[in-house]
Amino acid sequence: MASAPTTLSSTSREHRSFLAGGMSIVLAIAFAKFLFHIYFNNRYGYFRDEFDYISCGDHLAWGYVDQPPLIPFLTHLSRAILGDSLRAIRFLPALASSLLVVQTAILAREFGGRRFALLLSAITILIAPQYLSNGSLLGTNCLEPNLWMGCAYFAILAIKRDNPRYWLWFGVIAGLGLQEKYSIAVFGFGIVVGLLLTPQRRIFFNPWIWLGGLAAFLIFLPNLLWNIHYHWPFVELMHNIRAEGRDVILPLPQYFLQQTLLVDPITAPIWLTGLFALLFSARLKSCRFLGWSYLVCFTTFFILHGKNYYLAPVYPMLLAAGAVVIESAIEGREPATSSAAANSRSSRGWLKPVIVIILLASGAHLLPITVPVLSPERFLAYTKTLPFKLPVMEHSHARAPLPQWYADQFGWEEIVAETATAWNSIPVEDREDCGIFAQDYGQAGAIDFLGRRYGLHPALSGHQTWFLWGPRGYSGNCMIVLDDSRERLEQLWQHVQYVGTSADNPYALEKQIDVFICRGAKFGTLAQLWPQLKRWR
Repeated sequence: MASAPTTLSSTSREHRSFLAGGMSIVLAIAFAKFLFHIYFNNRYGYFRDEFDYISCGDHLAWGYVDQPPLIPFLTHLSRAILGDSLRAIRFLPALASSLLVVQTAILAREFGGRRFALLLSAITILIAPQYLSNGSLLGTNCLEPNLWMGCAYFAILAIKRDNPRYWLWFGVIAGLGLQEKYSIAVFGFGIVVGLLLTPQRRIFFNPWIWLGGLAAFLIFLPNLLWNIHYHWPFVELMHNIRAEGRDVILPLPQYFLQQTLLVDPITAPIWLTGLFALLFSARLKSCRFLGWSYLVCFTTFFILHGKNYYLAPVYPMLLAAGAVVIESAIEGREPATSSAAANSRSSRGWLKPVIVIILLASGAHLLPITVPVLSPERFLAYTKTLPFKLPVMEHSHARAPLPQWYADQFGWEEIVAETATAWNSIPVEDREDCGIFAQDYGQAGAIDFLGRRYGLHPALSGHQTWFLWGPRGYSGNCMIVLDDSRERLEQLWQHVQYVGTSADNPYALEKQIDVFICRGAKFGTLAQLWPQLKRWR
């Protein structure tokens, strides 16, 4: 006897055990992904941005020039518990990326999916290059998909179960998301537009959605006040980046193509199926607002020239919806009207293992792009076999032999070692008033973190949040300066001594940084010079 039709409005799953219906295998996949990241997360070195989060975590505040406070706070907490090893620093990304597998399967179940839909949605997250990258590096991207999909989940529950109280939890997650990365505001805007364009617009007459909005605002308020106090640093930063033309701006076809690369081109039919199902399927009609939210997010990020990965957090919900539709197409959900129809359905069962094998094979083929399973030499040889060029998101990244997410894990030890050479040449009695000035947060953060073993003082810099931390009482009469020209330094100091150049690392984005010792300030005090050193871009 055929099973009864399964619809989005069905409530039977609400009473099932969490582990029933394929969730056990999903948890096994998530755990395997976690162990995979833990094993490979120490293959290269610390990433440029990781130094930034570590240093910001050492200066806890309600905001920073280039980011909200949540990731620095979690980094501070993680280091206190787990330590400073690469695996420890990247424990949170590994955990978050693995939990995303479970979250996506839960969304598939809420969309009406059964065992294969849960398995298929989990595998698409398992192999997606962007989510593999999120699990391999500490950054604001690592928690972003979890928070976006947390919002989507509570929005689905509020509509599906006709329980507007879930909008309060939507607001809580959205508020945390704003404390993690501001781009979740675009997703929230997309949800609002999607609700207004569908029959669910009636929810705006219910007080719970407004309470959810209030919760989001109150959670975000400390960072908002911080931005107001410092005259909107993040807005100024984004304006400067755009004015400088730092980022690569993509035409629409290329922007869309790079979206497919984020989650593996082989999964494009799945998430596109999910998008069309959310927009047009009667079965998913109550979740149509999610389809509209994707279109709003895509359009907004494209118009604002956002980087290709800004849209990456939205794809789990589309993959989950697509997995449900594909499962229905393979299995059939309506009662068979004839033995021939029943046989036709059973004859399509072979598609399930074929789809899984194809996805896993594609994921294994693209794996070295985002996880350092290969040595740099073997990786460069591997890239020559790819049928496409790896995306470049900033013009300055094009000069590196490795893609930026790998290149910026090299060269820092050499820079800090050369800085230590300069430091050791300073008489002990002069070191108390000798500052170390770096040009960007990568150099400054590397000195802060790696320089401790050499006894270096924390770095000074005019870049990003280091500018707000100020000159820290240094007079400026003795300074170690990185990555500047002798001509410019001689305009500021009476005596400029070239110490040396950091050893060349062929894989690094920052190569052979010059180090100078400068004495006898011509500019008065460092505090007087400091406003001219501001560099927010």
